[in-house]
Amino acid sequence: MFAKKFFTKELLKWNKYRNKRLMPWKYEKDPYKIWISEIILQQTRVSQGLEYYNRFIEKYSTVKSIAIAPEAEVFKLWEGLGYYTRCKNIIATAKYISEELHENFPSDYEDILRLKGIGSYTASAIASFAYNLPYAVLDGNVFRVLSRYFGIKIPIDNPQGKRFYSDLAYELLDKKLPGIYNQSIMDFGATICKPLPLCDICPLKSRCVAYLQGIQLELPVKEKVIFKKSRWLYYLVVKYRNKFYVRKREEKDIWQNLYEFILLEAPKPFTIKKLQASEKFNSIFQANEFKIESISQVYKQQLTHQIINGQFINITVKSPLGLNNYQLISADKIKQLPFPKFITTYLKD
Repeated sequence: MFAKKFFTKELLKWNKYRNKRLMPWKYEKDPYKIWISEIILQQTRVSQGLEYYNRFIEKYSTVKSIAIAPEAEVFKLWEGLGYYTRCKNIIATAKYISEELHENFPSDYEDILRLKGIGSYTASAIASFAYNLPYAVLDGNVFRVLSRYFGIKIPIDNPQGKRFYSDLAYELLDKKLPGIYNQSIMDFGATICKPLPLCDICPLKSRCVAYLQGIQLELPVKEKVIFKKSRWLYYLVVKYRNKFYVRKREEKDIWQNLYEFILLEAPKPFTIKKLQASEKFNSIFQANEFKIESISQVYKQQLTHQIINGQFINITVKSPLGLNNYQLISADKIKQLPFPKFITTYLKD
């Protein structure tokens, strides 16, 4: 029990006296801004998220401003952050709060938790930061700090581990200052107890089990191993009269609601000659005369469960293609549409 009290006390002391540059959302009380920052920072580095957060708050200063904005415009602002379901959920939740709750952000933990795209971690962050309610946050940084400091070897990704860490996080929580405590432990994990920890300057190392036993890099323990499948995407950038064929991805797959060029997906790498000989390629062009202008390098992007590989083939045609799901879009209009990072990287090159 003493060790736990020491941990909470020292953590708050570190937070109070450290020389820090505050992010704009730190110690924010507006639940809307806290919500936006927490959603952006999911699966995103702070250095990258800061730029997006500032742009979002500048353009959409209220829940209603997102709710009434054109969806393509919001997705365009999100472009490059990845995990686009987050953006889709922001739009849906903004509309719900604006229309059903009369623009009033919920102030009860359970009501916050019911919002689309908000899990227990984000609900705890909003509840404690905005309303000073006693809910402990539990994200990757917190798992890492607790596992190392207390030398816990229970896997963080199975039901037993999640319950154990949840109970421990709540027990350690300063019930009078839950928001400040939560911010402290999150910041500590992000700046000191990082995946490669800065143990030399850590104020808690004298009682940290992982440090004393030299097992920092072994913790936290994960039970599951993620296997990534490879996909090969060949994009036909077809130009007709200075316009290009693009479509919006509607299916439940990666990059839903974003735009793309004509897609041919293959189970393995194909030569361009083999691609041209495929049934799908011929069904696209049929009797149309076409000319391959250039072929890009191979691009690669790693997602959580997938590795995306592919190339872009620039083609011109003299007559329109009979494609139902694609639109002819000008180059200027293309710049306004949201594309996945895999495609925007090619467009920038």
